[in-house]
Amino acid sequence: MSYISVIGAGSWGTTLANLLAEKDYDVTLWAFEKNIVQEISQSCMNSTYLPGITLSQNIKVTNNLKDAIKKARYILNVVPTQFTRSVFKGVAGSIPTDAVIINASKGIEQGTLLTVSSILKEITERPVAVLSGPSFAKEVIKKHPTAVTLATDNPNIGIHLQKIFNTSYFRVYTHSDIIGVELGGALKNVIAIASGISDGLGLGYNARAALITRGLAEIIRLGKAMGADPRTFSGLSGLGDLVLTCTGSLSRNYTVGINLGKGMTLRDILSSTKSVAEGVATALSAFELSRKYNAEMPIVDQVYQVIYKDKSPAEAVRLLMNRALKSEF
Repeated sequence: MSYISVIGAGSWGTTLANLLAEKDYDVTLWAFEKNIVQEISQSCMNSTYLPGITLSQNIKVTNNLKDAIKKARYILNVVPTQFTRSVFKGVAGSIPTDAVIINASKGIEQGTLLTVSSILKEITERPVAVLSGPSFAKEVIKKHPTAVTLATDNPNIGIHLQKIFNTSYFRVYTHSDIIGVELGGALKNVIAIASGISDGLGLGYNARAALITRGLAEIIRLGKAMGADPRTFSGLSGLGDLVLTCTGSLSRNYTVGINLGKGMTLRDILSSTKSVAEGVATALSAFELSRKYNAEMPIVDQVYQVIYKDKSPAEAVRLLMNRALKSEF
């Protein structure tokens, strides 16, 4: 069957490689870390990111990126956003001309303020589909029911990719709003940090519900300014992913927020885990996008202030609650 290369062997990349391999697709997983390549090759495990999980024996794994992509019909990017450009820049010329590229990372590049599909499109000069939605890797790998969105500007490719990724436990819906799907997936991580901060401060369920609701309003505001369909944000890649990431204990961004609320420094928080919390870098990009598009995003602004300007989380909450009164809509 189709030759698929999954680029990035973190928890989500490994999970998607396993899902595809269990469907008997010919799957190669590229990992940056040599120890991960060795462990998957020898024991079918990735204990760094998915401890205790035995992976499909059908997964081939490599450290050589050119080898991973040179015959690929489908290339699935699961590299953290801020590293995507450096990973793909040197091998763009090795990508087969008929390869279909799919992005499954969620973030906004610092400096360029590009979504990941836009980075890949710029480097490869070809269209990029997007897979997003509420999907903790540790639940998908255990085959817990999950529903996601696959966005592409080519309906025929979208239907084909839908069939490739869909399983009895992983339901895939198609969509055409690429920018809306990516913005929902990226910006929810920033709101999740705010939700975690609130819970770390012990502010209760009312505060969390308010942050999720008003955070969604901010995402919609920026999304509309950037040309997204507002309806997208009521779907899986918008509200669905936002609720999951702002409430689930498996959420890296929510956990970062909790620890910030409890008084830990960002440096100590990030040094204690190998997994990447995309919302930390995206907070800066989201803050800059809000200025670029003149979109009012007070929650994003305060998360940026806490992370990049060392503002006290308690002070950030106080400022949010004491903003000028206004109509909800």
